[in-house]
Amino acid sequence: METIQTSSVITTQTKKKATRFKKKAWIAYLFLLPWLVGFFGLTLWPFLNSFYLSLTDSTLRSSTFVGLQNYVQMFHDPRFLKSIEVTLKYVILSVPLKLAMALFVAILLYRASLGMTIYRTLFYLPSLIGGSVAVAVMWRNIFGLDGLLNSFLSLLGITGKEWLGQPDYALYVLILLVVWQFGSSMVIFLASLKNVPGELYEAAEIDGAGSVSRFFKITLPMISPILLFNLILQTISSFQVFTQGYIITKGGPMDETLFSVLYIYDLAFKQQRMGYASAVSWSLLVLIAVVTAVIFLTSKRWVYYENDTKGRGK
Repeated sequence: METIQTSSVITTQTKKKATRFKKKAWIAYLFLLPWLVGFFGLTLWPFLNSFYLSLTDSTLRSSTFVGLQNYVQMFHDPRFLKSIEVTLKYVILSVPLKLAMALFVAILLYRASLGMTIYRTLFYLPSLIGGSVAVAVMWRNIFGLDGLLNSFLSLLGITGKEWLGQPDYALYVLILLVVWQFGSSMVIFLASLKNVPGELYEAAEIDGAGSVSRFFKITLPMISPILLFNLILQTISSFQVFTQGYIITKGGPMDETLFSVLYIYDLAFKQQRMGYASAVSWSLLVLIAVVTAVIFLTSKRWVYYENDTKGRGK
């Protein structure tokens, strides 16, 4: 009899706990509701809908299912191929230069001295304003035909160039802009440098290692996970470049700054070819995924983790 009463009490307590848990769960879902609405309504649904649109010949007025025709057409579209070429060239040149500049400045600002905080803030300022329209307009005014750079060159007796109007220079001007905005990567590198044990440098110095040797044998291996992190972030960001090409050059001259995202914008909002623009968007997504996967796979050879017994990333 006592056993039955005890089991009854346990069952009642269990039901009360389950009821309280359900109430707490509903409260949790209530707090998560804004995020869930945003995720399903503003992220997941547009994501799936864009894939469906990529299989159609859609405009703002009509939509016709065409299957994989848009994806086949891309390989016969010279402007699409040109946009991929320009984007890859931009990524290959801008990302290493930006990371190299960020690491170089981080090493210079590593040692604490008077006024160093002010210097770090000044170097970080360009990244605060990021790829804004104001920065793009400023860059266009600097490198324009009557811009600040040509005015300065004329004072030196040097004939200026049409930096943004010539195919040989336009892309490199935009690359220079993104390299100038190295502040965010610099701050991350600066934090990683502070975590490198000083004993390693002292031991290497006693053994007669020079500054260059210490950099390649100690600094780079110790911050290699952070280098991988910055490399992934900057690579993905560079594939998505839009503002600079749209504001400064409009994709010209001769499509030499026609980035993939800029071409997608032109297809979707100027030509109203929503289906084809969605297909190009998905091709860009696949390209980013492939490049990112290649970086992760090759990182096994050059990324060092302290808990890795083999001395390389797993």
